Amino acid sequence: MLSLLHIENIAVVERADIEFGPGLNVLTGETGAGKSIVIDSLEASLGWRASRELVRAGAKSALVTAAFTGADVADWCEENGVEYDGELVLTRRISEDGKSTCRVNGMPISAVQLRELGLRLIDIHGQGDGQRLTNERWHLSYLDGFGGLEDGLAEYKKAYREMKDLRDEIEALTLDEGERERRVDMLEFQIKEIERARVTPGEYDEKAKRREFLKSAGKLSDSVRDASACLVGSERADGAVNLIESAAGTIAYALRWSEELESLSQKLTDLKYAAEDAAEELRDIRERLEFSPEELDELDSRLDTLKRVMRKYGGSEEAVLETLDSAKRELDEIEFSDERIKKLEVKLAAATKNAGNLAKKLSEKRKAAAEELASAIDGELRGLSMPGASFKVDIKTKELGPEGADEVRFLMAANAGESFGRIARVASGGELSRIMLAMKTVLSRADTVEAMVFDEIDTGVSGIAAQRVAEKLASIGRGKQVICVTHLPQIAAMADEHFSIAKRVEGGRTYTSVTKLEREGRQGELARLTGGDNVTRTTLLAAAEQLEAAEKYKEGLRK
Repeated sequence: MLSLLHIENIAVVERADIEFGPGLNVLTGETGAGKSIVIDSLEASLGWRASRELVRAGAKSALVTAAFTGADVADWCEENGVEYDGELVLTRRISEDGKSTCRVNGMPISAVQLRELGLRLIDIHGQGDGQRLTNERWHLSYLDGFGGLEDGLAEYKKAYREMKDLRDEIEALTLDEGERERRVDMLEFQIKEIERARVTPGEYDEKAKRREFLKSAGKLSDSVRDASACLVGSERADGAVNLIESAAGTIAYALRWSEELESLSQKLTDLKYAAEDAAEELRDIRERLEFSPEELDELDSRLDTLKRVMRKYGGSEEAVLETLDSAKRELDEIEFSDERIKKLEVKLAAATKNAGNLAKKLSEKRKAAAEELASAIDGELRGLSMPGASFKVDIKTKELGPEGADEVRFLMAANAGESFGRIARVASGGELSRIMLAMKTVLSRADTVEAMVFDEIDTGVSGIAAQRVAEKLASIGRGKQVICVTHLPQIAAMADEHFSIAKRVEGGRTYTSVTKLEREGRQGELARLTGGDNVTRTTLLAAAEQLEAAEKYKEGLRK
């Protein structure tokens, strides 16, 4: 049950707290006072789309909090890591730039998670639901929901997807002879071209580095040669190795006269060995730098080949090899497609039979559910002052599709003796509202959602019909919490909790307030709903009588 709705800075509502109770909760007020804002706020708290237009002008953000008690959502809370002890607090903050943050019992969650939870808490009948009733695309889902056919439909959909996948695969393998030959020629050309290129991963980078090295090898070779000459010398001059060796020998000879030179002698000896090692390294480098002009030409040619193939088949060596594997697989599939198609056709026949059998079972269940739904709605319509109306579910067989083999339409005869016709053509606005209420009543019997919201279910309804709608809402309120926005005094009189929505202007700003009405306030509000600004002693007495009559009716429901 929704116990509290807290609203801050949403549209013209600066701040409001609405403490809902069990049974029928009614919201009334002048047109434009802000009743729809309360519903918009509730929808936002349940994860519905919330735009920045909801944020009150001048405010940095808007906040809406909805508190629930006794909701059957322990499994959802466990799956989503939310602590739950029987109380649930949903919070949504919407910033002025349209971004929002959602929390459940303090735990941050996504708007998608919040919407999933919200669907388990409240069933909201908005003003657009009547349009769904006239839109025949929704009729099949209404019927399946009433019949509890979700599992059977899911099983069928799985079989249908399997059948369709097989059919698509066969179609992909089935080519006309000309297309088949063109495709084979292209694949064979790709395979030969790639295999001829002998592509290996990493080769391009390796050869590109070698090419850059060889392009600078001339200057590098000259530098290495000059450095080597400095170390080993030439015909005209001694190199550093010989000079250091001479210096080391001279100092070694002088050691006989001075032991102080021993350290210097060792240094010169070490320096000689280091110079010899450096000379050997330079000799090795010179040998590696030796190359022929033909090698550079070969590298250029190889790099051109690799670059052309990579540019044509994916941009990298790995992509080229993947293209090769893919082309080989497809060529094999084409060459052996006849055999493959025969095997797939056997599977397709079995999958089609399975889907057909499941569709047939689904159709039988839908036909049974259709009779029950029509009978139940007829009963509800009689209780909503439409005794001559009759509801019918028309089911026609069609080819297998994603939802089965049934085409479902809701038909209606508004009066006794009239033929059935499409609801959009037959039902008036008031009749459409009552049909929707009848359907919601019937569907809610098997629904675990404990709260229902009706936003102007009274559209086009007046007189006795309005009284019957009020009685139906009160009846639903015995088993579920009902929140209803209405303009009808008949519905308002049936309320267990009555809230007045009023708008005022102060200091150039518009404010909307929500007030819980007691007996005297309710009497005045009913008189206003009946007589508008002309509230007289007579309208007040009539309102009091209406409240007394409503209490007697509700007392009868309690027995």
